[in-house]
This record gives sequence, structure tokens and C-alpha cells, in this order.
Amino acid sequence: MNDLLRYMLQTKKFVGTDGRIAEDRVEAAKAYLETDWALLRRERWSSPGFDPEQPFLDEKHPDWRSDSKIASNLELYLKHKDAMEEQMTVIKSGQNDEFTRAENALLMCQRVDLWCAGEKEVERAVLHLYSLGRRFNCVEPEIPDYIEDFYPGVADI
Repeated sequence: MNDLLRYMLQTKKFVGTDGRIAEDRVEAAKAYLETDWALLRRERWSSPGFDPEQPFLDEKHPDWRSDSKIASNLELYLKHKDAMEEQMTVIKSGQNDEFTRAENALLMCQRVDLWCAGEKEVERAVLHLYSLGRRFNCVEPEIPDYIEDFYPGVADI
């Protein structure tokens, strides 16, 4: 999602009905990019024994937001989560499916046909793939201590 929003900001995809940049959606996208995901992950578990992201939660416990104990424990989480959802609503509120079109355009940057594409499409694809490679090629997997390497056919290491 962050890559898509950065792409939309860089290519000025947030356009209003009058042809100008839609400042409300631009500000919502910038605010979304500044979301503190570590805080959300940490605060999600602030209420012992309760997960606000649990599947089918509204069916099992429909009035969990009005429960004073849960609401007080998850106050910070709910504030940030509601703000994030409101930002996404504003971001996706553009006319002519601008969000979906930008998403498809970004995907097409990754899937350009080098034989049939023009010079600009190939250049955008190469730049995008370069930025992805730069970000993910240096990632080293973090293997937890309790996982051991398994070598088939070796009885004991």
C-alpha cells in the first residue's frame, strides 16, 4: 500500500473534478504514510485475551467497542486504527476509480512487455524494479533460535 501511495503522490494521480490536485486526498495519503505501524501492532494486544482484528469478531462479540474495559485498554489502538481507516476512505474517494487505475498502472510498471512497450514505459519499469531490488535484495532472513536447519539423509548433525 505504501508503494502505491508513493507512486500516486509522485505521479500526481490525486486529481479533483476541476483538474487540479486534490489536496484532501494528498494530505490523507501523506498522513497514511506516516502511520506508526509498530505502535498499532503493539497496542493491538493491550487488552489481555482480546484481539480486535480477530476474524468474525462482530458476529461473536458485536458490542465489543462499547465494553468499557476493552475500550479503555484499546483506546490508543482504536484512535490510530479509526484514523487510518478514515484516511483510506478519503484516499479511495476519488472520481473515475483513480485509486484502482493507479493500482493497475503501478502493476503495469512491473509487467511491461519490453518488445512492445515504448521508451518511457520501459524506463519506468526499470526504475521501479530497481527500487524494489534495492529494498529487498539486502534483506537477510531472521531465523528464530528454535528453528534448526534440516538436511535430508543426515541422521545426526
